[in-house]
Amino acid sequence: MSERRRFSAEFKARVALEALSGMHTMAELSAKHGVHPNMIGQWKRRVQEGLPELFSRQGMVGDGCREAEIKELHAKIGQLTVEKDFLSRAFGR
Repeated sequence: MSERRRFSAEFKARVALEALSGMHTMAELSAKHGVHPNMIGQWKRRVQEGLPELFSRQGMVGDGCREAEIKELHAKIGQLTVEKDFLSRAFGR
């Protein structure tokens, strides 16, 4: 039995964008890239479903929110380290 082929994200995106452009049929894209037309259709659908999220305000703010969460977690780590050190000294460990 043959192993499953794995495609990179770049390859999937490139093929899906070609499919979205409508310049070639699914059969032509399938022959050109050696991928089943159903797979190209799935990639195309995933791109179409994900595009609105790309342009939403939440998607743009996501990086800033992630950085704030990282800062908060670093502060929590610092606080817990101080508490641990204090308690270990208090109990003589």
